[in-house]
Amino acid sequence: MIHRGLDETPGGFGPCAITIGNFDGVHNGHREILRRIVSIARERGWKSAVLTFDPHPTKLVAPARAPRLLTTPEQRARLIQELGIDEILILPFTAAIAKLTPEEFVSGILAGKLQARAVLIGDNFRFGNRAAGNAATLARLGRKYGFDVEITATISWRNRIISSSEIRALIVTGDVARACRMLGRPYTLEGVVVPGEGVGSKQTVPTLNLDTQAEVLPKTGVYVTRTHDKARSRQWPSITNVGYRPTFNGHRLTIETYLLAPLQGDSPPEIAVEFLRFVRDERKFDDAVALKAQILRDVARAQVYFRRLPAPMEPRP
Repeated sequence: MIHRGLDETPGGFGPCAITIGNFDGVHNGHREILRRIVSIARERGWKSAVLTFDPHPTKLVAPARAPRLLTTPEQRARLIQELGIDEILILPFTAAIAKLTPEEFVSGILAGKLQARAVLIGDNFRFGNRAAGNAATLARLGRKYGFDVEITATISWRNRIISSSEIRALIVTGDVARACRMLGRPYTLEGVVVPGEGVGSKQTVPTLNLDTQAEVLPKTGVYVTRTHDKARSRQWPSITNVGYRPTFNGHRLTIETYLLAPLQGDSPPEIAVEFLRFVRDERKFDDAVALKAQILRDVARAQVYFRRLPAPMEPRP
């Protein structure tokens, strides 16, 4: 169950094992924490729960440092639910919430409203007004208000700590294959299909043009992708160009996807594009003929990639 505020939270929210955080991207580090919460809750007959925030707290307390987010609150909640979490509270992060002392946050929300019996946090956890509380503070308050505190260590992959900021850095530099490994799934852009300028269908190849509200975009270039119809259970191997269409003197960023399998039916109104591997930088060609020849070479590389996949949904770096 997803709740969008304390007023929506039922009296029977707990007792629960809960974790607190932003969980942007719901990456493999987050997933370890969420699986542990589910395990604790099942062992003790409680509910498993997540407390997250919208907007990201730094947007209120330090807007200049606020990160661009990998996921919307709705995407985040959906991914968390898929891991078996029973209750999700997306708490509006307001000035009033920001002013709560660590003990006020614990007594009024965590132990009071949410009936926490076990709280799982990372070792760098901070909370309360001016981030005055840390893991030791929470453990002390847990003893006072009747809940256990468990601290988890950071998770690494190939000697790199898995974090939302690390994944953002990988995506914006085009290293979507490494981002896949840290996320535990491909990085995905979702949005509506919008009309293009008609150049592709006439001079190169027909594409689906994605309009997305995503805050984090892969760097300009061509990628091996997989495209999903959000309205129906259809998917296609694809290649996607993120860029400005310099061959046609474009000035607006576009995300154009060419399907490697027949569409078979109406064009989807909304799509989700999974970014699997970087192919090449975007560049200007002499004319549409030269660009089309390069696109066909890109298609051949993508087809080789998909033939080598050990499983239909598993990305390969």
